[in-house]
Amino acid sequence: MRRAALLPVVLAAGCGAGEQQAAPPAPTPSPFAAVEHVERPAAPAEPRWSTARVTRHTALRARPGGRVVARIGTRTEFGSPRVLGVTGRRGRWLRVIASERPNGRAAWIAAAAARLGATDVSIRIDRSRRRLTVRRGERVLRRLPVAVGRHGTPTPLGRFAVTDRLHSNRADSPYGCCAVALSGHQTKLLEGWPGGDRLAVHGTPNEESVGEAISLGCLRARRRDMRMLMRAVPLGAPVFIRA
Repeated sequence: MRRAALLPVVLAAGCGAGEQQAAPPAPTPSPFAAVEHVERPAAPAEPRWSTARVTRHTALRARPGGRVVARIGTRTEFGSPRVLGVTGRRGRWLRVIASERPNGRAAWIAAAAARLGATDVSIRIDRSRRRLTVRRGERVLRRLPVAVGRHGTPTPLGRFAVTDRLHSNRADSPYGCCAVALSGHQTKLLEGWPGGDRLAVHGTPNEESVGEAISLGCLRARRRDMRMLMRAVPLGAPVFIRA
């Protein structure tokens, strides 16, 4: 497996394991490693959600053929295959969800720079009920409780996509066994917070916090539920977070 990059870049505001606002200790080598393979769930008769696996270095653009906003490669910063959620197409251009863009802002890539795919698996998160639902098409695979962002650092709403599935390399990790990193960002950071702004669904050594509004924005789940998510949810799968 490829080693992940520095953890604070991925596991954003809300991914801290404790309730306190004190700054975490100085960064250490990442306790996570990216899952190398792309999950291949049983193929549905009519896939619902399009994906694009990037096959060469390419530019993210603000609109088809427009201004370049970022450049990406075939791997994420954490070593995972780069699989983007696709939300539309215009000629030879794909509209995609990418972590390099702000929440709710799409990017465009050349269709020739990616291999199209599809999945019928999606994640739906109800923030007020503090519940995560995994679906295959319209069928519910699992409903599970999650901790959500507390007052002042609420979990952002919107449509995102799964970018990475990361296993912990440390028994004492504050992120539990593993994490499903998302394309979204926490826009309400604590002043002085050094941990980055990326969102994730991750484990926790404090499973009593699951079901509470207690985090800095990320979602926390129990170990057994995280193991299921790691198996069932492919890269590029859509994630819908509603109030």
